[in-house]
Amino acid sequence: MDNHTPYYHQVGKEVEVFEQSYKNKIPFLLKGPTGTGKSRFIEFMAHKLNKKLITISCHEETSSTDLVGRYIIKGAETVWLDGPLTTAVKEGAIIYLDEIAEARPDVIVAIHSLTDHRRELFIDKLGEVVKAHSNFMLVASFNPGYQRGFKELKPSTRQRFVAMTFDYPSEKIETEILINETEIDSSTAKKLVNIGGKIRNLTELGLTETVSTRLLVDAAKLIHSGLAKRLAVHVAVVEPLTDDVEVATALKDLCDLMI
Repeated sequence: MDNHTPYYHQVGKEVEVFEQSYKNKIPFLLKGPTGTGKSRFIEFMAHKLNKKLITISCHEETSSTDLVGRYIIKGAETVWLDGPLTTAVKEGAIIYLDEIAEARPDVIVAIHSLTDHRRELFIDKLGEVVKAHSNFMLVASFNPGYQRGFKELKPSTRQRFVAMTFDYPSEKIETEILINETEIDSSTAKKLVNIGGKIRNLTELGLTETVSTRLLVDAAKLIHSGLAKRLAVHVAVVEPLTDDVEVATALKDLCDLMI
């Protein structure tokens, strides 16, 4: 296992809550917008607990077959291949279903018996039930919707998890994250964080997503390696947010004043 600890700046009691959820074998749900550190937190906790982590980025085509497994043709015979969820259940890994609400409904059905007292996975194609390894943990994340109609998780599904909300960090913490991740100077880091905060408050622009810490880190990396500050902000922060020329121009003008 990689000995390098992923950098994660604790904001509240999330580490303690995760550890207790793991100890009590309760699934864990992270709620919050894109780029607020949800995936990094799970990487950090898997490393801290010394557990294998299997991450699945869910999208509208993700099906239960993708997670559970399928028959494949190998030479002249048909063999069964375990999917990542089945592997995690058998090996006692942490499986992280990122953006679970985006997946097809049969994924939710597949994990139901893993998220209650049964802790078992039914593999219908094999007619088998697999009991989860004692170290197995199911973690999921979803974005409750920034401004567009994101798919929601049903209450009956959400109530199977311990849940925590992740939001953008405070200015102080976000500045520390940028410095730690990119070695950028603190003055520039503060300016980038101020830009992020300003754009996040511009709700009247109707952006479908807002500035994630991840975008600010990207801008900081570009600046640190030598790209002009304003250009770095344009290409790493503004352009990924919108395709609307007028909105992009307004944001670029705003950012140019701030850095």
